[in-house]
Amino acid sequence: MTPFVATVSGILAAGTLALDIALAAFVFLLMTPLSRTRWGSGLAAFVGRRAILFAFLAALAGLLGSLFYSNIAGFAPCELCWWQRIFLYPQVMLLLAALVRNDAHIRIYAAILSGIGLAVSLYHTFIQFGGPAIVPCSASGPSCTHLYFLYYGYVTVPTMSLTIFAAILLALLAPHPRRPQEPEASIR
Repeated sequence: MTPFVATVSGILAAGTLALDIALAAFVFLLMTPLSRTRWGSGLAAFVGRRAILFAFLAALAGLLGSLFYSNIAGFAPCELCWWQRIFLYPQVMLLLAALVRNDAHIRIYAAILSGIGLAVSLYHTFIQFGGPAIVPCSASGPSCTHLYFLYYGYVTVPTMSLTIFAAILLALLAPHPRRPQEPEASIR
């Protein structure tokens, strides 16, 4: 690994760690009585109102990160990496279109793609850390268990992907506050 790739990987690993901490805190907030406090419900509403923006930024970060690792760092993607990309890449354009059109209906479709991508990246992380492979990885390409790097005792390429999918999914599933309904105009 070149010094440049090591530096960028260290920065991305630190970002992954920070995002994991933020996601864990957000889940904790939503699952405890804190969610009913003014501060807790305000934070949930803040994320919910900007869910598509946050999901788009996470998907874009995942896209750029995966392209960095394959095109600049020279890390060959394994079969499971390709499957994760299949569920991530379209979300960048879908979420961008939804963001531009202010269309919240994309949330369910992007959440389904992220849920499947999360399951694949969770399985990839599981086998990379020594779990038994239920579905074998392709024998012709790079091994799905190969570690290009390991930061903080857990951050690898598949755990970065896992974090991205979790961030997209949590943003899209955050409570979306409804706008107050305007009273219907009465016809006289």
